[in-house]
Amino acid sequence: MIRLAQRHPDWVLGYLDEVWWSRLSQPHLHSWTDGKIPLRLVQHSRDKRDPDPAALACYGLLRADTDQVLLRFIEGRPVSAATIAFLEWSCQELGNRGKKALLLVWDNASWHVSARVKDWISQHNRKAKATGGVRILSCFLPVKSPWLNPIEPHWVHGKRAIVEPERTLTAQEVESRVCHYFGCPILDHIVIAKQVS
Repeated sequence: MIRLAQRHPDWVLGYLDEVWWSRLSQPHLHSWTDGKIPLRLVQHSRDKRDPDPAALACYGLLRADTDQVLLRFIEGRPVSAATIAFLEWSCQELGNRGKKALLLVWDNASWHVSARVKDWISQHNRKAKATGGVRILSCFLPVKSPWLNPIEPHWVHGKRAIVEPERTLTAQEVESRVCHYFGCPILDHIVIAKQVS
């Protein structure tokens, strides 16, 4: 797929994945200290009056051609309907940049391999072929092999970059820091009326 994308400048090889940005748990870090007091990142506790969720979910698509991550936060958890909404938005973004095909590499999460998502991709490709647009060629990674998806290290580094050792960030602060780190605009969340896989 990599060679195929390189032969077609209007095609994009993209790696898709979802991630949870916790407001409470701290990422694993290594750091130097003065030797007397070690740095310890302790999981924050949530105030019962805090209206924000403990974690925010988002979808990301790493473009192999630019190393840019297209990012959208979602309300709730990753499900088939949210996956479809993210794919639709991603294809629109890529189409606006003159692309004709997305060679999509992703894992076998249930909301990726669902009949609903497969049917949508099939219908989307028929429409894209007939009227123009970005077609999707899907390639699934082997089961339980997250290290094969190059977007995974981006998530790890992003979590380390937005960490706040002293206090719990608000959901808006987490979203703002994540978008700033990835150089993405802050967009409306993908909202799905009914959470169905």
